[in-house]
Amino acid sequence: MLISYKWIKEYVKDLPEANKLQDIFNYHLCEVEGIEEKDGDTIFDLNILPNRAHDLLCHQGIARELAGQLGLKFELPEYKKVESTPTNLKIDVIDGRRYMGRIIRNIEIKDSPDWVKKHLETIGQRPIVNMVDATNIVLFDAGQPCHVFDLDKVKGAISIRKAKTGEQITTLDNKEVLLTEEDIIIADEEGPLAIAGIKGGKKAEVDENTKNIIIEVANFYPTLVRKTSRRLGILTDASKRYENDLSAELCDFTILQLSALISEMCPQAEFEEIVDEYKEKQKETKISFSTDLINKKLGTKISTLEIENILKNYNFEYKNESGDFEIISPSLRLDLVIPEDMVEEIGRIYGYDKVNPEIPKISFTPRINETFAKISWARNKLLTAGYSEVMTYTFCDRGEVGVLASASDKKFLRTNLTDGLKESLKMNQLNAPFLGMNEIKIFEIGTVFFIDHEEIHVAYNDKEKIIEQKLDDFCKDFSIPDSYGNLIPDLNLENIEKFKPWSVYPFITRDIAVWIPENDDSEKLKKILIENGTELLIREPKMFDSFTKEGRTSYAFKLVFQSKEKTLTDGEINSIMDKITENTEKQAGWKVR
Repeated sequence: MLISYKWIKEYVKDLPEANKLQDIFNYHLCEVEGIEEKDGDTIFDLNILPNRAHDLLCHQGIARELAGQLGLKFELPEYKKVESTPTNLKIDVIDGRRYMGRIIRNIEIKDSPDWVKKHLETIGQRPIVNMVDATNIVLFDAGQPCHVFDLDKVKGAISIRKAKTGEQITTLDNKEVLLTEEDIIIADEEGPLAIAGIKGGKKAEVDENTKNIIIEVANFYPTLVRKTSRRLGILTDASKRYENDLSAELCDFTILQLSALISEMCPQAEFEEIVDEYKEKQKETKISFSTDLINKKLGTKISTLEIENILKNYNFEYKNESGDFEIISPSLRLDLVIPEDMVEEIGRIYGYDKVNPEIPKISFTPRINETFAKISWARNKLLTAGYSEVMTYTFCDRGEVGVLASASDKKFLRTNLTDGLKESLKMNQLNAPFLGMNEIKIFEIGTVFFIDHEEIHVAYNDKEKIIEQKLDDFCKDFSIPDSYGNLIPDLNLENIEKFKPWSVYPFITRDIAVWIPENDDSEKLKKILIENGTELLIREPKMFDSFTKEGRTSYAFKLVFQSKEKTLTDGEINSIMDKITENTEKQAGWKVR
């Protein structure tokens, strides 16, 4: 936001020199991103954060802030009151907070006065014509967007409503926009005149032939403005302010200021009465806090008198009863809602540099979260029993709670862990032989979702059977751990087999069948296979066939080879198999088939 020093000095006459304001901004309000000297003026580029965008994206807002910070007087000029005549303007607010309109007749479209042009050019705005420039002056001065329609191009009453699907509007920059029911528009009896809070349309555009106008000062819902602005890709100075919310009370001052400015530009203009449709009135906000609360939260020793002086400087309405304060939040300060907001406000104005950097007293005795402790207890119990933990999809193809914009088989939140664990068990059982595992034991601890509540469940398999329980039922023998977090002292986690990562390289399998005397043990053959299989034999040979014939027995084993460092070749495995064959026949006198 570009702020002119001379402009804000119009409201705070005793403002210090421009070069003394940078530290005040940086330490008490916002970051100064740049300073430029321009035509005898100083222009500050201020990074106003969203929490204050509702009142500081304008010169009056910055002037009020500096006056409060420095204990100076903020003065608004007395705007000329214009005489008005009865009006037949009709306004219907269907989807909006407030809409003020006024018909002004017998205006003249011409260049703006030099002071208006200079004010706008100073902050990087291009002057256009007097009626448009007047709305821009008000926008950057008071922070309230406003608009001007050509009265003779408006047909019938004005309504603020949702657009109808398929309605279109051509914006002032000649962009064709297709509207939806999510968009709020300003319309006459024939259709859209403007996209509410964002951009005006060509239909009622002011041009050199305009003689009669309607001025608009309104307040719209911030979320709706933001959604439409982002969807259409139309970002304007007006939408920036509306999407960060504005006080509806600002409209009263703004329409008087805009009327006075137009009266100055067009002395012959004839004003009709203001039509004010205030649908959703802003509620008064009261906040109670104490000196003790301020100091406890900030770690300071600010006196009650210092707090009272801060409130006076910022013109807060307040009551003070021995350090217990009650304030009425200024209508423009939408960020002041709860006591903690006033803690931040007092601390910011007082100066965080004055806070003594003392480490707070903290008890380092951990507080045990019972739910987390139960999850840890259940997990460790199952790990000790030889189970491995898995995590399956939370989303599934059926359930009680639906989700938006998801794959066709992932449109619901799960109501059990069993379905996912069954699929995981099936996949792991397929790969078990190649991972050297004779049995798959898996479990999952996770949340399941119902229409009105959520539960944490534990599920594990007993061979092919899946057992699922609520966490509390599984942990029925659990007791709250001690203050040191010893959850399950009876379980010896040292006995758990540590996880070993498997190879990322492919495996190679080979089968071998050997004739041995009928009375010889197959374990002896297995031992020879292991001894000669080298470290590349990643699992114990598994016998898959045997039969006896003519005093001999044939045993067939499957061998799985894999390297953790590279992809094995057939040549390397063939060499190992030749060695196994040679030693089998040489050592035991058996015959490889």
